[in-house]
Formats: sequence, C-alpha cells, structure tokens
Amino acid sequence: MIGVRAEHRGTLRALGLRRIGSSRVHEDSPSLRGQLHQVKYLVEVEEI
Repeated sequence: MIGVRAEHRGTLRALGLRRIGSSRVHEDSPSLRGQLHQVKYLVEVEEI
C-alpha cells in the first residue's frame, strides 16, 4: 500500500486486511471502532 502511513498499514494488518478487496468479519468493540476510525479513509464498513 504505497502512500499509506506505516501506522495505518499496521492497523490494517491487525484487522486482517492484507490485500486490496479483502474483507473480514469482526465482533463490535470500542477498540475495533478506534482502529476503524484511524483508517476510515481506506476501508468501507457495513454492519451485518
């Protein structure tokens, strides 16, 4: 991910997002919301 800050790349890896177009399902938690807030310009989030 060229042009993405190193901290944000680490956050994406921690979320399990390794490649463009990858998706993951996570339980909602305050820490997860904080991580998503940090990379909100890179990800699309929907509640299922």
